[in-house]
Amino acid sequence: MSDTVSRRSALRLLGGAAMVAAAATGTLAAPARALATAPASRRVEDLLARLTLDEKIGLLHGADDPAGLGQAGYVPGVPRLGIPPLRLADGPAGVRVTAHATALPAPVLLASAFDPALAREYGEVIGREGRALGQDVLLSPMVNLIRTPYAGRNYETLSEDPLLSADLVAEEIRGIQSQGLIATVKHFALNNQEKDRMTVDVRIAEQPLRELELRGFEAAVGAGAGAVMGAYNKVNGTFACENKPILGDILRGDWGFEGWVMTDWFAAHSTAAALSAGLDMEMPGGDYFADALKDAVRDGSVPQALVDRAVRRVLTVMDRFSLLDGSTPARPGRDARRGARTALKVARAGATLLHNRHATLPLTGSAARSIAVVGPTGSIPFVSGGGSAHVVPDHAQSPLEALRARAGDGARIGYALGEDLFGKPLPDTSPGADFEAQPVEPGATWAYDGTLTVADADEWTFVIHYSGDRPKVLLDGTDLFPPAPGLGELFAGGLVSTAPDGLAVRRSSALRLAAGDHRLVITAKGRDRGQLFRLRRTTGTTRAADVAEAVRAARAADSVVLFAYEDATEGADRTGLALPGHQNELIEAVAAANSRTTVVLNTSSCTTMPWLSRVGAVLQMYYPGQEGAEATAAVLFGDCDPGGRLTQTFPAAEDRHPMAGDPRRYPGVDGTEEYSEGVHLGYRWYEAEGVAPLFPFGHGLSYTSFAYTDLSVRPDEDGLAVRFTVRNTGARTGITVAQVYLGPSPDLRLDQPRRALAGYRRLRLEPGRAQEVTVNISRRSLSSWDGNRHGWVLGTGTREVGVGVSAGEVRLVGHGRVGSRPAGRRT
Repeated sequence: MSDTVSRRSALRLLGGAAMVAAAATGTLAAPARALATAPASRRVEDLLARLTLDEKIGLLHGADDPAGLGQAGYVPGVPRLGIPPLRLADGPAGVRVTAHATALPAPVLLASAFDPALAREYGEVIGREGRALGQDVLLSPMVNLIRTPYAGRNYETLSEDPLLSADLVAEEIRGIQSQGLIATVKHFALNNQEKDRMTVDVRIAEQPLRELELRGFEAAVGAGAGAVMGAYNKVNGTFACENKPILGDILRGDWGFEGWVMTDWFAAHSTAAALSAGLDMEMPGGDYFADALKDAVRDGSVPQALVDRAVRRVLTVMDRFSLLDGSTPARPGRDARRGARTALKVARAGATLLHNRHATLPLTGSAARSIAVVGPTGSIPFVSGGGSAHVVPDHAQSPLEALRARAGDGARIGYALGEDLFGKPLPDTSPGADFEAQPVEPGATWAYDGTLTVADADEWTFVIHYSGDRPKVLLDGTDLFPPAPGLGELFAGGLVSTAPDGLAVRRSSALRLAAGDHRLVITAKGRDRGQLFRLRRTTGTTRAADVAEAVRAARAADSVVLFAYEDATEGADRTGLALPGHQNELIEAVAAANSRTTVVLNTSSCTTMPWLSRVGAVLQMYYPGQEGAEATAAVLFGDCDPGGRLTQTFPAAEDRHPMAGDPRRYPGVDGTEEYSEGVHLGYRWYEAEGVAPLFPFGHGLSYTSFAYTDLSVRPDEDGLAVRFTVRNTGARTGITVAQVYLGPSPDLRLDQPRRALAGYRRLRLEPGRAQEVTVNISRRSLSSWDGNRHGWVLGTGTREVGVGVSAGEVRLVGHGRVGSRPAGRRT
């Protein structure tokens, strides 16, 4: 039997993704492991020989999809040779197309479970749905580290810790690709902020690059990811999508990646330089990899061999997923029920209880029968963030509905708005002016020029909802809604950016108005599809009335559940860490009226909490997906233990985190951003600088208590074996996440963190039960990258090992001796 036939048989028997995953974990025999890195199949080489130059180039850039499924990208195939097209969909939290799909919790909520097996299940749901919805390639998962608390996409990624991110992304990819969908890990590399993301030059040394940001990408390659998406930004002076040191030397050379590299959307900047460096595909169009590439081949500035190399990489992945042999796997039907079950499971597992004073939670007794629900997102489903992560859910109920259903008959569950997101009608301005639902026909222009009369000086917030092009609204000559920075016009936000009646965009503008007349001028254009818009407002007076209503409701109830929100999206960073609008003041007022106030946070990332000492409990739910309301109710009532732990540090204040006070670190100066914190990212910085956070990495409370005892640390074949016992000392079944932290090597003259996560174990224990746990610290975790030697160096000597429940609460401390030549696998 030929090599080609035997290789193809092995791929089909084991599954391409599963085979590569097994190779990465060392569970394959040597011949099978060799197949994972074998040359492209004979079929691919035959196709390459038969493709014309035009057909080859057509496989290396995006085009318009004639089917119009609403996905992010499309690559035409070559029908005469049986090469099918590729459809590429966004998918950090579910498959983003125009059709309904399972809206899963945000990846940061998944990561909060500290459960790689759950990440695989999450990936399996997305993988099946992607195939069922007509897609071939998933533009996910995102594995960039959470570096700055201001980053607008922190909810789309996993963690500030490289080990946890690597573990989770590898399993998610295995889950996605087990269903036949090609996974694309992104954004390679260092796309850790949205501000200036198209142009910023990230300057970073070898050691932090290798030890931190690249660890997740390396794990993704080891798990068999079919594609890699290049980032927008520059890395050490060169755009990531034409950066030979990271694309060629590291990705291809050091890691042996054999899939294809595509650009992020509109991230290409050159033809010859990019192709030579290792870029294979330009998306979503072909400014550089279409006619420009054809001309470059013809004039000799780009060798034909580089085009063949890129096409070979694309076809090889397609062949691995059985897309080229005429027996393309049949697309499965959607399993919406399984998707819903997984969405609920993830939301419950990742729910993170940050604060619980005087046993405010779980809700029991009279506190469970008399509840005031407060906040705008208490009465509307808040499912997801905006941009690439927004999914059209199968269904979603509001938290108010879920709490009423869970509390049952006889319970009094009231509701108060607290803060008005969508505004109240403008006062009558002139006869015939209707700003509530103003339609504009296609091709028409609607204009208004009149007077807005303000009775008393007040702070006004104007709110506009619109379905087409942004209407221009001038008040006294000032544009209330100027063009949003970056991609803000394209990515409007998450679910609270959409009005309850479906108008797709919501924007607001706050200013103080003097009493008297103000000139209001509005111009709205229908263009091709027509327009519908609404202009509303809130004022200091209306806000005070809403808060007063919430305070009355809080006083009348035995407990309060207050839902606070933040609407984040791709394309823009956060402007601060406080809750937006007047939510802090609302929480202060409600907590003063009822100390049994629980704040549920539907936010994208860490948040400052000046009101923390005055509320009873804080539950972090991030963007919880379509089953988020039911999951939230389950945790609040104690139907399950809050199983999540923070994967990012929450700073105590705006000026007490790694980016504070140094614009060179964030957002950058003169187009350059310096990762001068080195290896001290996230919780490592707090430890090194002696800065106390609001909540440390790994923090999360349970409804029961746990004791940690009997620590031992011994060498094993690959590194260190850490053994300890955990006992549930409370009266309820509960969850703890045991975390193992490693101290620096005394023998290395390299920068090292004082404490780094080296292992973890999620445990569920019944009351009184104990479990002996062994966590292995790998040789990789015991090593540091030496920039002078350009390689990994084992950190020998006596290493401190701590076991605890967060980076800030280590309960057991031991020591292990690492020799210079331990047995086991290579790093």
